[in-house]
Amino acid sequence: MSVAVVIVAGGAGFRAGGELPKQYQLIGGRPVIWWTLKAFAEHPGVSHIQTVIGAGHEKLFAAAIGDLRVAPPVTGGATRQDSCRIGVAACSSAGAQRVLIHDAARPFVSADLISHVIAELERSESVIPGLPIADTIKHAPGGLVERTVDRQSLWSVQTPQGFDLNAILAAHTKAHEQNLQGLTDDAAVAEKFGIKVRVIAGRAENQKLTTMEDIHEADRILTAKANSERLDVRVGQGIDFHEFEAGDGVVLCGVRIPHDKKLKGHSDADAAMHALTDAILGALGEGDIGTHFPPSDPQWKGASSSIFLKKAVDLLSLRNGLIANVDITILAEAPRVGPHIEAMKALLSPLLHVSKDRIAIKATTTEQLGAIGRREGLAAFATATVRLP
Repeated sequence: MSVAVVIVAGGAGFRAGGELPKQYQLIGGRPVIWWTLKAFAEHPGVSHIQTVIGAGHEKLFAAAIGDLRVAPPVTGGATRQDSCRIGVAACSSAGAQRVLIHDAARPFVSADLISHVIAELERSESVIPGLPIADTIKHAPGGLVERTVDRQSLWSVQTPQGFDLNAILAAHTKAHEQNLQGLTDDAAVAEKFGIKVRVIAGRAENQKLTTMEDIHEADRILTAKANSERLDVRVGQGIDFHEFEAGDGVVLCGVRIPHDKKLKGHSDADAAMHALTDAILGALGEGDIGTHFPPSDPQWKGASSSIFLKKAVDLLSLRNGLIANVDITILAEAPRVGPHIEAMKALLSPLLHVSKDRIAIKATTTEQLGAIGRREGLAAFATATVRLP
């Protein structure tokens, strides 16, 4: 039995707050959607993963998935129901007989639960995980209790929800043709057109991230788990100097700052990113930038320093390590760095796989002393704290 998965990630997700839709916010150093996709990408019972994203989210998705092997995304519709129909239709050409439909904002789905849903599909038309309602339920229109609801047969349902692919596609198509809207999950679509739905035991940890508090708690859980598995703490430092030459702007931490000069160097001369790269390499005992990217090599002429930083982060990842904190100080009389620090943090955060509160960037001057005080160049200092198993 071939099983495809539809990951529903088309929502704007702004109810959670923050600058990005919730599925692209970082928890444990990675976007929420990365954790969700990883769970299915690593499951041996899944043959195809189809993500449904929001219009205009193409770059966010491409940056979020990293090296995960998933199918190119499709753009969703105006509602979750529309997006699910589009996702299931996209899976119809993948040769799968069954399909699981899962919320991108449920990153804690376990391999055990995925296996349970797939196994139940061998004997059921449709399977959904859920948790029995434990609290007393009141029916209170307008805030005034009218009656107590019998909770014995009530379930709070989760995803992934499993279906025969052709059957749920036909049900979604009919609902679309009949303009039946407001069906809040795929099981409701199935019920509407006579598909029998079986409920199985869900998992308490398989919660949907809805609020900013949910996201913060998920980040805390994943960070604590990662730290408990990596007890070797190391600190590296990096220092870089670049002189000025004629130009119209400098690049620091990947952000271009208008200036009447530019930094002289073989690459883009991003002194801050060079210092940070050396700090990470130093913590790993992996030499320095020149070891990996010799300035004599013409291919690095004018190259973005993010290439160098990504290499250092990849070397850390290969050793199953992670960054705990980075601290950067930029020493310059000009240009003014302060107004650009938030943009620098926003750019570094996904590159380093850490939240912005684990990145410190400061700027100061030499009180007009020395070559930097004479505005002949600038310097950057960085430390990186990393954790290894």
